[in-house]
Amino acid sequence: MGDLGELEVLQRLGVALAIGLLIGTERGWSRRQLAEGTRVAGIRTFGLIGLLGGLWAVVGHFAGEAVLAVAFAALAAVLIVTQAYVLKQSADVSATTMVAALVTFGLGALASFGELEVATSSAVIVALLLGVKPELHRLVARIERRELIAVIQLLLMSVVLLPVLPDQGFGPWQALNPYRIWWMVILIAGVAFAGYVAVKVAGARLGILLTGIFGGLVSSTATTLSLSRLGKSRPSLHRLLSAGVIVASATMFPRMLLLAAIIAPDFALRLVWPIGLAGLTAYGFAYWFWRDAPEGGAATELAPANPFEFGVALQYGALLGVIMLLSFALQDWMGDAGLFLLAAVSGLADVDAVTLSFGGRVADASLAAPLAASAALIAALSNTLAKIGLVAVAGGGTMIWRVALGLGAAIVAAGVGLAVEWLL
Repeated sequence: MGDLGELEVLQRLGVALAIGLLIGTERGWSRRQLAEGTRVAGIRTFGLIGLLGGLWAVVGHFAGEAVLAVAFAALAAVLIVTQAYVLKQSADVSATTMVAALVTFGLGALASFGELEVATSSAVIVALLLGVKPELHRLVARIERRELIAVIQLLLMSVVLLPVLPDQGFGPWQALNPYRIWWMVILIAGVAFAGYVAVKVAGARLGILLTGIFGGLVSSTATTLSLSRLGKSRPSLHRLLSAGVIVASATMFPRMLLLAAIIAPDFALRLVWPIGLAGLTAYGFAYWFWRDAPEGGAATELAPANPFEFGVALQYGALLGVIMLLSFALQDWMGDAGLFLLAAVSGLADVDAVTLSFGGRVADASLAAPLAASAALIAALSNTLAKIGLVAVAGGGTMIWRVALGLGAAIVAAGVGLAVEWLL
C-alpha cells in the first residue's frame, strides 16, 4: 500500500467501516428488543470491527502480514471471553453474532487490500443470511430427510464425480464419453428435482393445472398416468384432469427446448418452430378445458414422489449410453432411417434421453443438427401418441377424446412448424 495515496487508503478504510455498519445494522435490529448495554455487539461495535480489520491490514502491509493474524486471534479471544460471559447470564447459546464479527473483521481487511467488489458483495450476502434467519429455519423444518439426501447426492454427482471423469470417447465409434454422459445425467436430474420442489411448494391448493405444469417438468408420462388413474374413480373431474394431462404433455416441449439449448444451441434452433407451435397449441387446449371445468376438485392432492435417487441416476446414465451407442450403430448400419427408428422406439418411454443423446452428438460434431432435430421431433411425437394411449387404458371416459383432441392438435401444429422450418 506504500504506492497508494492517502485519499485512496482513506477510501478503502471507509468501505471497511461501511461493511461493519451494514452488518451491525442487521445485528442491532434483530436484537433491538434487548435493553441498552445487554447486547454483545450492535451497529457501533460492528462498525469498529470492520474498521479494525481495515486498519490492521494497513499496518500489516508495513509490519508484515503476521500482525494481521495476531490481531484476528486477539479479536477472537475477546469474543470468546464475551461469549462465555453471555452464557453465564442467559440461555442464549447462539454463536452467530460472534462468527459474524470475525467475518466482518476479515471483510474489512479485504477491503483495505483493495478487493472492494468482493468485500462489499460478501458483506451484503452476510447481512442477508443474518436477516433471513426465521425463513431459513422454517425452510429447514420443512425439508424431509429424503430431500436432504437427494440434494447431497446431486452435489456428489456434480461436484465430486463429474470433474474426475475423462472427457473423451470410448468404445465402438468412440460413442461413449463418460464426462458428457454424466453431465447430461446431472442436467436432467437437476431439472427433475426443480420440478419436484415446485410441486411441493405450490401444493394441492393451486390445483391440477399447476400439478400438470410442474409435474411435466419431472415426468410428463408419470404425471399423465397419475391423473388418468385419478380419472378412473373421479369421472366428474374428467374435464379438469384432461387439462392437467395436456398441460403436462405441453410442458414436455419447452423442457426439450431447454435441454437442447444447453447441450447444443444449433440443435435447439432447429426445434423452435415445430416444438414451439406444438407446445403453444397444447397449452391453448389445456386452458380451454381448464377454464370451463366446474369449480371444486382442483385441490386434489397428488403427493409428488422424490424424483431423484442415485440408483435412478445410474440407470439413466446407462440408458443415455445405450441410446448414444445405438444411434451410431443404427446410423452406420441403416443410414438416417436407423436414427429415426431409434427415436420413435425410444421416445415411447423417454424423450429427454433422446434429446440429450442426439444433442450430445451435435455438440461433438458427429451428427448434423437438422438430422438430430428431425429425430428428436419424431421422439416427441411418439411420446405424445403414447400418452393418448395411456389415457385410453388408464383413464377412459370422456378424458380420451379431450386428450386426443388437444394432443392431436399439438401433433398437427408440430407438422406445421416443421414446414415453416423447411421454408425458412
